[in-house]
Amino acid sequence: MAKTVSFISRRFGKYDPWSLSEYEAHGGFQGLRRALTMDGYEIAKILSANGIQGRGGAAYDMGRKWTQAKDVQAPDKCVVCNADEGEPGTFKDREMLRRDPFQVLEGMIIAGWSVDAKNGYLYLREEYSHLQPLLRNAIRQCEEAGYLGENILGSGLNYRIHLYSGAGAYVCGEGSALAESIEGKSGRPRMKPPYIKQCGVFHLPTCVNNVESLSLVPNVLMDEEGFYKRQGTPECPGTKMISVSGNVENPGVFEIPFGTTIREIIELAGGVTAGHRVQLVQLGGASGCLASPAQLDTPYTYKDMKNAGLTAIGSGAVLVVDERTSVVGFLRMTQEFFCHESCGQCTPCREGNRHIALLLDKLAAGTHTQKDIDTMLKFARIMCNASLCGLGESAQSALLSAEEHFPEVFEVKKEVAIR
Repeated sequence: MAKTVSFISRRFGKYDPWSLSEYEAHGGFQGLRRALTMDGYEIAKILSANGIQGRGGAAYDMGRKWTQAKDVQAPDKCVVCNADEGEPGTFKDREMLRRDPFQVLEGMIIAGWSVDAKNGYLYLREEYSHLQPLLRNAIRQCEEAGYLGENILGSGLNYRIHLYSGAGAYVCGEGSALAESIEGKSGRPRMKPPYIKQCGVFHLPTCVNNVESLSLVPNVLMDEEGFYKRQGTPECPGTKMISVSGNVENPGVFEIPFGTTIREIIELAGGVTAGHRVQLVQLGGASGCLASPAQLDTPYTYKDMKNAGLTAIGSGAVLVVDERTSVVGFLRMTQEFFCHESCGQCTPCREGNRHIALLLDKLAAGTHTQKDIDTMLKFARIMCNASLCGLGESAQSALLSAEEHFPEVFEVKKEVAIR
């Protein structure tokens, strides 16, 4: 039977998230105090030594990212906490913000110290606007206690955190679109280069991290006994916050050690809805791959998932779908989402999504030909290779993985092929 662990979530439900003093009583800001005795490169080495990869979806080595951010020579830099969490089926960041907001802020302050930033921006998705009073309260208390502002804890660090709210666009989860949104512009991705680490928010060098990534930092810095690295597997150490939803008995947020199988994750959520069976599991949100029932024993690690043809763990979403929804019906729903959320700036994504939606309609009606299937997959691959940002590059992950793991869905009836 799978188990959960408490590393990032160890304070959940144990203190009043409106109270800084209670957070401090549970070890809060000890990680910051230790960080202020260290150089930014030392902190980055600790992150890399613990095998921490970014939790926002790209899975980039976090220590390497912070090293690169510190290497940029500039009189002013900034840090961004990406709390947009727009990936459907993902809600673990919401729980971290709601149940342990000071931990996120502590991670942001450590990031500011590590990369030599003067300002941090917490970009909160519009649908989480109910969390703004809680976060504003946390920022205010940190300022009053000397954890934010001028000469923090006598270290010479001058650093402030600003709360920004998005307007509900999925594409703003992409770093440069997020930067545009913070600047008050329409949230559309920028051409690259320059990359955001060189020219991001307000054209300053910017280090962007996810809520979960930043929440890890103070805990890892204080983990002198190596608890975190002992979790998971030798190749993929540590824990992961996941959001399990769909046709399960007890959907929710769980912290699991890497290496837990997909089947065990479903069991953690109470199993599939009584009387039904698994049709598919989508991993990593709408931009993630589809796993078939035959892949449920795949360990939840970056390498094992990739070897199984499931590309990446992504945002940590695990959406369980039972047989009451067909694979084609699920693909059409996912495609409708991306048609709506594409910013329309680049042709591959704008036109590709629209045409694939039409071809999926033919597939659902059973009027498709082999040429339709070939065209649809061709458009999907063009989108992966030619789109401007991650939205277009990953929008067809579900379709392409379905073609690999559910080939029977794309079969052409003989009478249709002859017609």
